[in-house]
Amino acid sequence: MGFPLITHIEADRVALRPVAATDLPALLAINGDPQVTQFLPYATWLSLDDGAAWLARMEALGATGTGQQLVVVRRADAAVIGTLLLFKHDAGSQRLELGYVLARAHWGQGLMREALQAVCGQLFGTLGVRRIEAEVNPANVASCRLLTRVGFTLEGTLRQRWVGKGVAYDTHVFGCLSQEWPQGTIAGTPAPG
Repeated sequence: MGFPLITHIEADRVALRPVAATDLPALLAINGDPQVTQFLPYATWLSLDDGAAWLARMEALGATGTGQQLVVVRRADAAVIGTLLLFKHDAGSQRLELGYVLARAHWGQGLMREALQAVCGQLFGTLGVRRIEAEVNPANVASCRLLTRVGFTLEGTLRQRWVGKGVAYDTHVFGCLSQEWPQGTIAGTPAPG
């Protein structure tokens, strides 16, 4: 069974939907910022061609039935402010991984927290996912803090797990099980706080 595709999820201030080619100019502004891409496994985008190559990879991933690339949209004006990737879906184990990116102008406002709560609530609720994982560079303190705040547990550190931009780095592995998911967040209803 392939990945259960998401067509639209809404939270209080943000919505999530599948990525489209028309999103690339907005995503270039996000992924063209070296501070945003500092901890990402791919190089900072320099042009729309970089975005088109990325989109082709995301479409190929979607075609495998193991993942989906979503964009995070600010509901007030429909501006694309980030992305949320769901990947490595394993139907037999009912698990998947996620990764995310948010435009620097929106850091510290709780918008990605809302997006994560909404998508995890949907995954655990109606889509029947049992386990969600995320790998984060320990130097990305804000992302580690975000996952913990949303309800993920730091399960361990994998030493020199990846090589990115020519440097081997550790990763923290975070996980959340459906039975651990905070009350009030199933089906995208944000938890208090």
